[in-house]
Amino acid sequence: MVEMGKRIAFILPALAVLAAGCSVIGGKSPGDITVMPLGDEVRVTDGSLVYALPLTVFEIDIIAEKRVDIPGPYARYADEMIGLDNVVVSEKESWRLADVSLNTVEELDPSQLYVIQGTTLMQTNMFALRKSGLVLDINPDRYDRTVSSNIHEDAALTGPLFPDRGAHEYASAKTDTAYRIVRADTAFIRVPYLVQKQEGMTVEEEAREAADRLLELREGRHMILTGETNIFPQDGAAINEINRLEREYTALFAGKSWTERRHYRIWITPEPEMANRMTTIFTFSELTGISTSAEGAGAPVQMEIIPSGKTGNLNMVERPVSGQKGKATGDRLFYRIPDVAEITFSMNGEELCKARKLIYQFGSKLALPANFIIGK
Repeated sequence: MVEMGKRIAFILPALAVLAAGCSVIGGKSPGDITVMPLGDEVRVTDGSLVYALPLTVFEIDIIAEKRVDIPGPYARYADEMIGLDNVVVSEKESWRLADVSLNTVEELDPSQLYVIQGTTLMQTNMFALRKSGLVLDINPDRYDRTVSSNIHEDAALTGPLFPDRGAHEYASAKTDTAYRIVRADTAFIRVPYLVQKQEGMTVEEEAREAADRLLELREGRHMILTGETNIFPQDGAAINEINRLEREYTALFAGKSWTERRHYRIWITPEPEMANRMTTIFTFSELTGISTSAEGAGAPVQMEIIPSGKTGNLNMVERPVSGQKGKATGDRLFYRIPDVAEITFSMNGEELCKARKLIYQFGSKLALPANFIIGK
């Protein structure tokens, strides 16, 4: 009987401790869980959960096209020999702004880091808030896709621009008679001999031969297509080769032009003071192209952000100060509600791009109640 009494006396305190532990998990006291801003006075301990509020960053993609014009070697004879006018007569480069597009990415706001600390088992809706985008966890995978490349498929021409100048031969051999003086006894005799000299063709002569070959190609193609020739190609290989040669010989007079595309990517973090004002992002010049510096040469490309202000009335009401320690209770989970803004890019009064985006730092910072953060 005495031994049974000892067992009962041992079990009752154990049940009391277990009941107390269950009551802590089921209904938590404000001191069990705290959510504090990460700073010099707040340190991360084992079992803590660190999260950050989202920060919107603008990802601006710009595509510019560079056009290069190279005159042909026979440009001055284009009108006279083949009847072409308005040809390229001087080498030049010109740029055109082809496209401006805007995307947004969410990053961690380094000024809005928070630590969730608890002394007991806690349940939280942190992961549900992270899935909805209201908060962000410390995850380096978010930055794996933030890359940019300036390599494109369009490239400048390589090698000789005009490998075939259209002439059958570019030098001719001319024979001339020369004399040398030979002494014979008491007299001097002039002895003739032949000398061959290589003389190059003038540019006009080369242009004339190229024009003749160009006209011959056109005539031959016409005869093949109309059936006036005894040769009937089985496929279009012959016609395609004639067309290629015609383009090459025409370029000797008209010149060559090609276009290169360049891609630029700029990241801008919009600040609240940038709202309702024009901000220069980059500059563009038809002579030099894109300059990612706002102080570069050319016309400025400006961005204007007009927030809607729909979250302005969502002001967070501070809780009353706790009388125990003279501090506000720290059992609140902070999150951000973004605001809608209209973003416009323009240059010289011309609208280049317009979009409506959510900007987190332009919105409001709110807090969830403790019974929403902590489980039942």
